[in-house]
Amino acid sequence: MSCIGTILLSFVSRIAILIWYLADTPLFKLAFKSWVLPGKITFPAWVWTLLGFLFLPCTTLVYIFVFPGGVTGYEWLFLVFAFLLDLFGHGGSYHHRHRIYRRRR
Repeated sequence: MSCIGTILLSFVSRIAILIWYLADTPLFKLAFKSWVLPGKITFPAWVWTLLGFLFLPCTTLVYIFVFPGGVTGYEWLFLVFAFLLDLFGHGGSYHHRHRIYRRRR
């Protein structure tokens, strides 16, 4: 049962990002256009969206949801919670790495 929950958590957020991106691309461009790396290196908004889609889907989804009014107040708590949820997903897969069958020599 926990495998089904993990699969749903990992894919539902990614499917939601994909559908929302296709439905409202200007929102994603507006949300990520001001993101600049040190050294004034800029990337197009779709690169940040793709990286969020691959590595931090819940955080990206919550950021896009709270972005239009600006991220202030309690909205930071939602972002931190989503980030921790993504980290727990990555950490859980590392914790269970010993369950992968390996052939012994």
